[in-house]
Amino acid sequence: MLLVLNRAASESGAKSWIGGPTGVIMQTWVTVVVTLATLMVATVDAKIYERCELAVKLEKAGLNGFRGYSVGDWLCMAHYESGFDTSFVDHNPDGSSEYGIFQLNSAWWCNNGLTRTQNLCHIECRDLLNRHILDDILCARQVVSSQNGMAAWDSWTRHCSGHDLSEWLKGCNMHVKPA
Repeated sequence: MLLVLNRAASESGAKSWIGGPTGVIMQTWVTVVVTLATLMVATVDAKIYERCELAVKLEKAGLNGFRGYSVGDWLCMAHYESGFDTSFVDHNPDGSSEYGIFQLNSAWWCNNGLTRTQNLCHIECRDLLNRHILDDILCARQVVSSQNGMAAWDSWTRHCSGHDLSEWLKGCNMHVKPA
């Protein structure tokens, strides 16, 4: 692409050395195209789950009853954290970021290459942004296994803890037993 743009520039009489105006424009254009292509690839593999679809996945992954929490707890938390969007990233005032459907924090659970991290799940944060949520689930299980349980997520404490969570499973045709 750069060669084609250089040829077109030279045919039009424009200066095409890499430091000249046309070269700078071409470098910028190539950077924009590469960045957009990268973002499109990441977005293509992302998914916003439907509530019942996610409920089935969570149950199959063994989360119903895990450490005393129901699928309703997990659905409620994921809804308030990410809206069931696997590509959701949130940035915190301390410089850390939260990734994926469960909003796993880069200071503790994953490595984003920017934040000083414990990386307790031994995973790259970008791997939490696709439709394949088994790695997210395994990491979230580790979070829940820590001393705070689901209270590690403020949204769970505010919106889910102590509430009737049966509504989260309504219409899902599941026979999930309460945890």
